Amino acid sequence: MKKYAVAAFAAVGLMSLPVMAAEDSGFYVGAGLGYGSIDTDSLTLPEPFFAEDQFFKLDDSATAWKIFGGWRLNKYIAFELDYMDLGTVSTDGVYSFDVVPMPTSTQDVYVKADLGLSGWAPYVIGSYPIGMFELSGKVGYVWYDYDIDVYARDQTSLEEGWGSVSDSDDDFAWGLGVGVTVFDNLNLKLEYEAIEVSDANVDVWWLTGAWRF
Repeated sequence: MKKYAVAAFAAVGLMSLPVMAAEDSGFYVGAGLGYGSIDTDSLTLPEPFFAEDQFFKLDDSATAWKIFGGWRLNKYIAFELDYMDLGTVSTDGVYSFDVVPMPTSTQDVYVKADLGLSGWAPYVIGSYPIGMFELSGKVGYVWYDYDIDVYARDQTSLEEGWGSVSDSDDDFAWGLGVGVTVFDNLNLKLEYEAIEVSDANVDVWWLTGAWRF
């Protein structure tokens, strides 16, 4: 009798393993709102009114958003694909620049610039559950498009120049987060993310929600 009881308990235990594993693996989808900042000092003035290689600084923040989906291999490893839009950051101010046709002549120039950035990012995410909380770290790569619009006006001659650049690039990204799962399937997470954009610092704080199937 004991032999059959042990066998029955063993069978129940084996049958429960896939169920337990299923709770830690599967698809998920989600969305997030964030607050992102872009800091760069390598934006250039439009030609032909102003000399080449005249740089100015942009340091601003904007509301960001993203949608994402992924697959949890287990409770420790997940693979995710994000689409993010970091909004449009702006700057305006008066700078001292060299002016065409006399590059040695320095004038005060009013500059207004807008920069928008969006892109796709695949990530590998590592998580470690601690009680009801879940610590996570991720690494990935971002393929992004950016648009820059610049207006400049010489404060002395009042000559003006406009410039617009649209281009694409790709860079490394990483992030850290802490989350909690409520209602069995809804994972809420506070996350910091950094994108190593060339000649700029891009940082985003995210609040995300993901539904785990």
